[in-house]
This record gives sequence, structure tokens and C-alpha cells, in this order.
Amino acid sequence: MNSKRISVITAMSLLFIPSVMAQTVNKGQMVILPKTEISTLLDLQNKESGVIINDGVFYIYKDFHNDGLFDYSTNATTGYAVFQNNTNQAQLLTGNKPSSFYDVLFDNNKQVSAFDLKNDMSIGGTANFLNGVVLIDSLKGALVFQKDALAINVSNASHADGEVEKIGNKAFEMPIGQDGFYRRAIIGTSENIANSFLGKYYHKNSNANQPHLNKKESIKFIDDKEYWTITKNGGTSDIVLTLTWNEETTAKEITAENAKDLKIVRWDKDLQIWVDEGGIVDLSTKTVTSITKVGGYGVFTLALGKENTIVEIGDVVIYNGVTPNGDGDNDYFVIENIQKYPNNTVEIYNRWGVKVFETKNYNSSGNVFKGVSEGRVTVKKNDKLPTGTYYYILKYERVTKDGSHMETKVGYLHLENN
Repeated sequence: MNSKRISVITAMSLLFIPSVMAQTVNKGQMVILPKTEISTLLDLQNKESGVIINDGVFYIYKDFHNDGLFDYSTNATTGYAVFQNNTNQAQLLTGNKPSSFYDVLFDNNKQVSAFDLKNDMSIGGTANFLNGVVLIDSLKGALVFQKDALAINVSNASHADGEVEKIGNKAFEMPIGQDGFYRRAIIGTSENIANSFLGKYYHKNSNANQPHLNKKESIKFIDDKEYWTITKNGGTSDIVLTLTWNEETTAKEITAENAKDLKIVRWDKDLQIWVDEGGIVDLSTKTVTSITKVGGYGVFTLALGKENTIVEIGDVVIYNGVTPNGDGDNDYFVIENIQKYPNNTVEIYNRWGVKVFETKNYNSSGNVFKGVSEGRVTVKKNDKLPTGTYYYILKYERVTKDGSHMETKVGYLHLENN
């Protein structure tokens, strides 16, 4: 068949001519221009010789199979593929060659596994999870979000069941889940644009392969109903990780009353033990964020930490409410008695792991955090920071009769900056 190039399509919707096997088959070259809409009511097969460049809107109502080139033009932001089916039938997304989309809509009313992904699907713009779960085959399927890509409208009714990849250094909420539950994992910003992270959610107990009895002393109870895997697939810099809890999936031992004691834990495969990554808890969003960038990758879940012991009278006391409104009450981040330990440092980060404040010898001559950014990266210096939850790392040198050693205290603070 001779190559064909569609350069102008004026109809709002074009039904392809079916093959004898009731399929829409492309063996040539087709370009869908911006502001152009076409559709196929039959299974779409893009053969090895086929080229489809979608800069318009392409409605695909049945199965999709790509053995050729399916892409959008470089720097184009108008390509939109709509996978839609209202017959309660799963749509198969298959092929031997990777498929690149800018924007994608998933809309299928089948209750379980509405989309069976057995193709490498790359998204450069936005994936709109409107309706239907995308089941990603562990051997043949991949769902890759490029550096500026987003996932929106993710819910229990529509998410990715399987491993998702995010490329680049921007923060990203992974649209992952299992068994009809959306259980996101959020990776924070990182320095290396070449970074690549893989994430998957498991609605089951991790104890069989990562025994919960093997844990650090600071860990009291490990969630035995769910876990996530987060792995670094490329790049050199690390991330701050955020996980969530949900009464329908998280262990019943974790309640609203003790959620403040939650932390993220990671299975260290070298040490064969669960290690504590810390936790900044936001009760309003039901999120737990690692204190700093994670120390490794692999299996993560939530855990209850042991209660902190009571500090000695005269020791450092930290007040985690900051309301810089000029009323003289908590106008800055108060660290009581820190003046006894002048060799100290304070760092404050937002929930994405971006440093917004750092100093040495805190509390000397007004050297305090007042809700204004003094970070060196990302957040502009002297900007008033938004209301929200932040976390701090305080390090100070304590001198005793036995010598000196560094103490470290970490935790969260709430800034009310209205």
C-alpha cells in the first residue's frame, strides 16, 4: 500500500474504513493536525510500516495495537488521545513498539481493569484518569511520565494498577493503587533532571519477604496491610518521599488518635532490617513525609514510632507553631534554651524537600525563622512563605564531662502566615 498523508481534515469526526477483519489498519503515514478530530469505532492497528503523528484529537473506542510509530510533533502540546468505551468491555492497549502521547484521557466504565496495558506508553503532557483502572502488565507494559507530565482526577475508580515511571526532577504524585484503591506516593523535587523513579503500590502484607520483627529500636509497629516500592532507575540525586494512610487499606492499629506518631520505614536489603526514615505528619491531608531525602530505595511502608522520652529540665524545648503576626506570641520559631549551645545549625524545608531556611548559631541577635524564605535554591529569598506544614532539622553540640557530641532533633512545624 502506498504511503498516505492526511494533511487537512475538515470533518469533526472521521470513521476509518474497516479492514475485512473489522479493524482500522494503518500501514502508511498519517498526520492529525491541530484542531482536527478523528475517531475509530474499531480496533486500531498501526502496522510496522505505519506512522501516526497525533497533534489533534484522536478518539479510540476499542483496542489499540502499535507496531509502528505513534507519536506527536516535537514541541507540540495539542495532541490528545481519548480512550473511551461505554460497553463495559476492557480496552487492550498493546503493541511491540513504544507509543508516545501528549495528553491522554482514560474513560471506560468497566468496573475492574478497564484498560489492559501491554505496551510502553509515554506521556508528555497530562494523563486524565476520568474513569477506569489501567492495569499495567508487569512484563509487557509500562506507563512513563516525562519530565513535565502530570496525572489528574486520579481516584479509586481510575488509577494505575502496576509500576509507574517518572522521569525528571520535578515533584510528582504517582497515580498508583491496587484492588480498587488509589494509594498515591509522592516523590519530591530533586537536583538531577536525568533522574528516573519507579513506583508501585501493593495492597498486601510485606512481612513474608521483609520480616517485621527485624526493625530498628525506634519502630513500634509496621503496617501489615500495604506497602510501596520506590526505586531509582536513573540519575544521581535523591528525593524526599511522601506516603498516605487510608482507613480502608491501612492497618487498623493505625488510628486517628495515634497517626501523629506515624513515620516512613524502609527495608534495608543489605542489613536485612527495617530502618526509620522519619515522618512529618499532616493530619489534614493524611500524609507522612520523610524527614530528609531517603537513605535508599526499595520497599517502603508506614509505621508507628515509639513515643519520645521526656527531656531533662533545662534541655532544648521546641515549639512547633509559628504565627508571625506581630502579637508577640510565637512570632518566630522558638527553640528554648538553644542559646546554651551556640554551635548549632537549623534547617527548615517545605513538604517537597526544598530548603527555605538555614542558619548557624540560631537565636543569637534575632537570628531566627520568621516565616520568610532564606533558602538558597528554588524558593526566592525574602519571600513570605505560604501557610502550611514544614519540617526542621536542628543540630547542636552538647558538651559534657565525657566530652562533646552532636545532638540532632527533627520534627515538623506549622506556619500560619496569613
